[in-house]
Amino acid sequence: MAAMAAPPHAEPPVRPGRRRPALLSVEPLVFLATVSLGLQGPLVTQYLWDRLGAEYGYSDRNSTDSSGCGNDNATADPLQQEVEALVSHWNLYINLGGFFISLFSVTLFGPWSDSVGRRPALILSAAGMALQTAIYLLVMYLELHVAFFLLGRILSSLTGDYNLILASCFSYVADTSERRARTFRVAILEACLGTAGMVASIGGGQWRKAQGYINPFWLAFAASLAATLYAAFFLRESVKQKKAAKLLTLSHYKAVYRLYTAPEHPSSRWKLALYSLAFFLIVTVHFGAKDLYVLYELGFPLCWASDLIGYGSAASYLAYLSSLAGLRLLQLCLEDTWVAEIGLISNIAGLVVISLATTTPLMFTGYGILFLSMAPTPVIRSKLSKLVSETEQGALFASVACVQGLCSFVATGVFNSLYPATLHFMRGFPFLFGAILLLIPAAVLG
Repeated sequence: MAAMAAPPHAEPPVRPGRRRPALLSVEPLVFLATVSLGLQGPLVTQYLWDRLGAEYGYSDRNSTDSSGCGNDNATADPLQQEVEALVSHWNLYINLGGFFISLFSVTLFGPWSDSVGRRPALILSAAGMALQTAIYLLVMYLELHVAFFLLGRILSSLTGDYNLILASCFSYVADTSERRARTFRVAILEACLGTAGMVASIGGGQWRKAQGYINPFWLAFAASLAATLYAAFFLRESVKQKKAAKLLTLSHYKAVYRLYTAPEHPSSRWKLALYSLAFFLIVTVHFGAKDLYVLYELGFPLCWASDLIGYGSAASYLAYLSSLAGLRLLQLCLEDTWVAEIGLISNIAGLVVISLATTTPLMFTGYGILFLSMAPTPVIRSKLSKLVSETEQGALFASVACVQGLCSFVATGVFNSLYPATLHFMRGFPFLFGAILLLIPAAVLG
């Protein structure tokens, strides 16, 4: 009879009349959260452009008689450049305001989820995103000062923001996948990011052109709220041995610190550091370029309208899906590290072409060359997760989320400051700068 007893930490059997979450899939939650974020990103930049442009007397950028964009022989309008620089600076303030808060909240909630489970962290961060979107809607309805965008971002960052959603979801995948299949499993999750972003970009651009900003932001709010409800009522917990743990304690920060200073296997220390460095540089360039795509396309000489901006954002997100397919095919004959190197080559070449783009076909050519640009990140995430134990996945991906938050901080500070400073001699210089930076992770991985 003793042999039949359940282990002390095993989950109790499910009784016929007992309700519990039945789905062991975190992809729908990632999809919904990314739809919300994908709708907000380009639309907030366009809203800032229209709002600040109207305040500065520059509100006819899409009209047929506009001297800045409607005439092929026109030169760049100084007032347009002033508005362009102002929008870039506001993007800087909003992103930096959220960074410092999320840096502490993600490293608090990530290790905490190793004990209490992934679902509480996912519920909290998704609810924070819904709150941020609600504040953005109030700004647009009541025409509040654009500084309230910063308030919304800070409140979302207090609950971990989108970075905590990613950290918890990647931890969830590590909890529920085998080591041999983990790279592809992580790539599937990243492909969900791309699919959601592509849908949001195409829909957001067309919707904004037809009906303005309010209705697309209602969808963003609904998507965030749906993600919260999915985590609360439909997602099964992935942590098998849950235990009570205090939230407000320094032990969570120490768990992240110990990963790099006293890992379970001493030989893992340098691997963790090097992979983190490569991840930092790759994601920094990705964030920095992504922040500038809309501004680059709005300005002279491309002068794209909202529908073309939507197609451009969709093309950039399509790289997630093409990278997933390329990763799967290349894994048949190459090691993961070589797949990452090929992805870096794709990224470098695409950024060089975009930096020189002065026409719409050339800009889309650059997007096309980026078709394998997202392959390196799932490889690095998978390699990092294999360096730590099962009980440290939350702490690991919390540290990765911190690195990702630092990427956003550095990318916003460097690229959004570099862009207005280099407008007078080369509008695409930040993209060229990013391509040069990617040579460093290529050397590290090689």
